[in-house]
Amino acid sequence: MPIVLSRIDDRLIHGQVVEGWMKVIRVTSIIVVSNELARDKMGQAMMSMAVPESVKVESLTIDDTAARYAVDRFEKENVMLLFSNPRDVRILIEKGVKIGSVNIGGMHFSPGKRRVMSTLNVDEEDVRNILSIADKGIELEGRVFPGDEKTNVADILKQMVAA
Repeated sequence: MPIVLSRIDDRLIHGQVVEGWMKVIRVTSIIVVSNELARDKMGQAMMSMAVPESVKVESLTIDDTAARYAVDRFEKENVMLLFSNPRDVRILIEKGVKIGSVNIGGMHFSPGKRRVMSTLNVDEEDVRNILSIADKGIELEGRVFPGDEKTNVADILKQMVAA
């Protein structure tokens, strides 16, 4: 079974993911792709507590995710990939993982970032990484919940860069 959702959300697993997305897309496995969280056993335990016991949750490094994909391409599961930033998505794609669409659900404000949409705040590195992903022909859609209207994030960022 395929990767059913790839999502960037700096909060990773939280109510919007569990109550909004998981109920609609019926995931059996969540892989949090994060070099940092893969080394944080306490953080992993907290993430696992937020989802139903029937859903497998793993925190893998970018390299481990790419290696797992190369071996079994997640064939036995409906997989949701969660990322905290677009850089990690770009790197995973460059390592050969096939992703057709990336949902950008939440990148919150911090110093050095500017607001692009209500739930999307970016710095120059974020913009470069998102546009690099878009250049590979991958859809980048912004929306919080599955029923929300899709917004083409790459188009918005291209207009912002051109201005």
